[in-house]
Amino acid sequence: EVDLEERLGELDLRIDSDVPDVPPPTDSTPEILKRALSGLSARWKNWWIRGILTLAMISVFFLIIYLGSFMLMLLVLSIQVKCYHEIITIGYRVYHSYDLPWFRSLSWYFLLCVNYFFYGETVADYFATFVQRREQLQFLIRYHRFISFALYLTGFCMFVLSLVKKHYRLQFYMFAWTHVTLLITVTQSHLVIQNLFEGMIWFLVPISSVICNDITAYIFGFFFGRTPLIKLSPKKTWEGFIGGFFSTVVFGFIFSYFLAQHQYFVCPVEYNSETNRFVTECEPSELFQMTKYSVPPLLQAVLGWETVNMYPFQMHSIALSTFASLIGPFGGFFASGFKRAFKIKDFADTIPGHGGIMDRFDCQYLMATFVHVYITSFIRGPNPSKLLKQLLILQPEQQLSVYKTLKSHLTEKGILQPSLRG
Repeated sequence: EVDLEERLGELDLRIDSDVPDVPPPTDSTPEILKRALSGLSARWKNWWIRGILTLAMISVFFLIIYLGSFMLMLLVLSIQVKCYHEIITIGYRVYHSYDLPWFRSLSWYFLLCVNYFFYGETVADYFATFVQRREQLQFLIRYHRFISFALYLTGFCMFVLSLVKKHYRLQFYMFAWTHVTLLITVTQSHLVIQNLFEGMIWFLVPISSVICNDITAYIFGFFFGRTPLIKLSPKKTWEGFIGGFFSTVVFGFIFSYFLAQHQYFVCPVEYNSETNRFVTECEPSELFQMTKYSVPPLLQAVLGWETVNMYPFQMHSIALSTFASLIGPFGGFFASGFKRAFKIKDFADTIPGHGGIMDRFDCQYLMATFVHVYITSFIRGPNPSKLLKQLLILQPEQQLSVYKTLKSHLTEKGILQPSLRG
């Protein structure tokens, strides 16, 4: 066992020595900020830069929310592409000396293929009425998966043809790098958009909870942090982790209360083919109807209330906020381990004081998966409108067959009266 540990240690050192040094990121802080903060220590200078840029990003985010669901989808797609670019660029910069053939071209080709597959599935699910009116789109949707597979096979064959001697292992390594990056970015961003279609509140509360946790954990850690939390991130402290948790749960509960009052945030996002725009109009579900709850006896003595009025969604917001503050940070720890493995401080220098886009959204992707699983497990039931859209795409004889089968079933259950003519 000792020999095995020594051999593994030697292997780790050998692999680590094979990783070339990556050029340090440049300082992209605007000159006006540098001059304004020149008299401060490095610690406080970073605090102000992060704070100012955070407020700017939040302001832009609220503007995009005001512009509507379509702009939010474009934002998600833009972030996905940028995160993919940052991760792929790290691989390219680390192994640039090998000059691998077709690596960057194939990386972007696979990105287009995977996006074509996932967003084609979304179009088929949510834009069925729009597709039905256009014969060209009907062909693409009918054979969508075959076309997607054919496109992927083309890239796969191109990769095999690009293999060259002495670089086989590295080329397969970068092939795996590309596919893992696709899994992290494209799949998760697709789930974000799926959550958005369930209602903007399922998009805003999780994302805002992660942002709140990131900010409050940083503030608590900055002012009160003394106890290190994890070796991967030396600046993370237990004080920040715990303070961020309680702040995030309270924030999510209050934020959900305000969002649940507006149809714009709680109604599923649907495409209106007549007006060619997304609409958010509906009769809010039971999740967003004010309900009276009995306060547990233990809390009645403390609060002095026997009942409390709240939206059922606020209870779900506690689960979302808890995940965002307890499990979500592990996405950041994972990213920290990745950066340490390749000797880099940040994924990029896109945002002064913050690093790259991926540095700010490393926890969001993990959160997106949880929300999607949470909705499908505890919230979403059968969707009649979605089923109706699929039935309308069928051929007339197929629709008639479904009608006869449904009529026979309802008659057997006694819901419909049997036809007098048999």
